[in-house]
This record gives sequence, structure tokens and C-alpha cells, in this order.
Amino acid sequence: MGMHYDILTKINECYDSMSKSHKVIAGYILEHFDQAVFMTAAKLGETLGISESTVVRFATGVGCSGYPEFQKLLEECVKSKLSGVQRVDAKYGRSSQSEILTSVLTADIEKLQHTIDHLDPSAFEAAVSTILASDTIYVMGLRSNEPLAAFLHFYLNMVKGRVVLINTTSVSETFEQMIRISEKDCFIGISFPRYSMRTLKAMEFASDRNAKVIAITDSVHSPMCMYASCQLLARSDMVSIVDSLVAPLSVINALVVAICLKCPQEVKQNLEMLEETWNNYQVYLNDEINFIDDEPILNYSLRREDGEKN
Repeated sequence: MGMHYDILTKINECYDSMSKSHKVIAGYILEHFDQAVFMTAAKLGETLGISESTVVRFATGVGCSGYPEFQKLLEECVKSKLSGVQRVDAKYGRSSQSEILTSVLTADIEKLQHTIDHLDPSAFEAAVSTILASDTIYVMGLRSNEPLAAFLHFYLNMVKGRVVLINTTSVSETFEQMIRISEKDCFIGISFPRYSMRTLKAMEFASDRNAKVIAITDSVHSPMCMYASCQLLARSDMVSIVDSLVAPLSVINALVVAICLKCPQEVKQNLEMLEETWNNYQVYLNDEINFIDDEPILNYSLRREDGEKN
């Protein structure tokens, strides 16, 4: 088939046009292909509450002759995932530390450049105004995306308040944490491969409740785009073992800066209130907060008046 371990890519590409039950199978496989590889079609169906024949149709739907071939391709996938460590060894094994440093940083620079070239400025504008207009902002990113979600939550909270970071291991708890979400709110889902089914479910729930949904993900083929009214795409290739979070973090950083510049008054009040609280409670963290004066809080040299006309 020449698809080798690209069966997952293939599933991602077909995702949008799949039926509802096929999407369920796809979502499960993308998140748990290392378990799915051991399951018969019947077992996979049983696990997901779907008929065996639907699972077989899913396999042929993504271009396989039948379920056995599909399973074989999944196996390739798992092998290639495991050989990630060997691949790194092949790539960097004989490199000196400084060569490793240079090549990883260079790869990150390329991802940033790719992100600059492909990010849609109007989606970015839309995300900024959506976040500013929202009552409550829900942020969710699991596993290797947790630091991204925590970073965004921390700064949005400082600037705007009413930001909920959803962190949980169970789907039902996720829903409990966002039970009050409504059309006045927005939900920001952060997910890069392997995509998180729980984040996707939460985005679906938010979208059912008519909240604005923003996806921070890596490609238009990402299932995260299904429920998102606004998509911020950043490049995050797997360099073998570790996901690179540099480009997504930069996009999140830009989002925070843009929001700060749009509401400097609020930001100033929030930070001054924080400073006062810290002083009252003898928290000696003044070094972190010296930048409150008439400047915008983030000293990016953005020429705000004359910068408008690019």
C-alpha cells in the first residue's frame, strides 16, 4: 500500500468526511493506537459500542483491503513509534552535545518560520476579540500540551480574570468543570498529535452550548478543527521522542501580548491590585512587578499609534 505507518495521517485526512460512528473509531485509534493494534474488529467494536461490521467498513473506508491489513498498518505505526528512540540514536547518536543543541534549535526555528508563513492573521484577530468579549474563558490541553494550557491560563488570568483551566483525567469530570458554559463564554482547546479525544469531546460540548470555540492545533486536518469557529495553527513536528512546543507557545505568547495591548487599563489595575495584595501579605515578589508604569506591561516595541497602518 506504500502507506507504511502513515495510516494515522490518512485517518486524519479522511476525518472530516467520516460518518459519526467512523469518527468515534478514528478518535479512539488516534489516541490509543498502541492498544487498538491488539484488538480484533469485534473487540474494538465492543469497546466503543459499535458493530463489528462498522469497524470493518471503517478499515476499508481508509483505503485498506480489510481489517487485517488495517491492523498490520497500525502495527507498523507502533513499531515506528517504538523505534523513535532508535531513530534519535541514528540521527544524533554520534553527534556531540553542541551539534545536538544546534540541530534541535534549528529544527525549532524552522517550525517557527513555518508557523509565521501559515498562520492566518484574521483567525488570530478573531481569537483576540473573542477572548476579550467572553465572560469566562475555559482552557484545556492535556498530556504534553498541559504546559501550554497552564501558561495561557496563568497570563489570561492575570490580564482578564475568570479563566478556568480544565485539568482532569475523566471525561465526566471535564463536563462537571464546564457545566455552566454558555454562549457568552469561549473555550480554547490545545491539542497536537497524538490528538486528545477528551479535549475533542470538551470542544464538542462547548460548541453544543453555543460557546465560541478556539482550537490551537497543528493542521487543518486536525480533528480539533471540527468544532472550532477559529483555528490557530502552529507547527509541532515530532522530533522523535519529544514534541516541540516552541511554535505553539509563541502563538500563545502573541495572543497574550495582543490581549494586553487591547486592554492595558484593566491589565494595569489587575497588576496593581496584585502588587498591593502581595505587599499586604508580605510576599516579597516586587522584582516581578516593577514594570507597572505608563508603558504597556509587555515591553515589546510595538509602535501602537503609527503601527496601525503597517
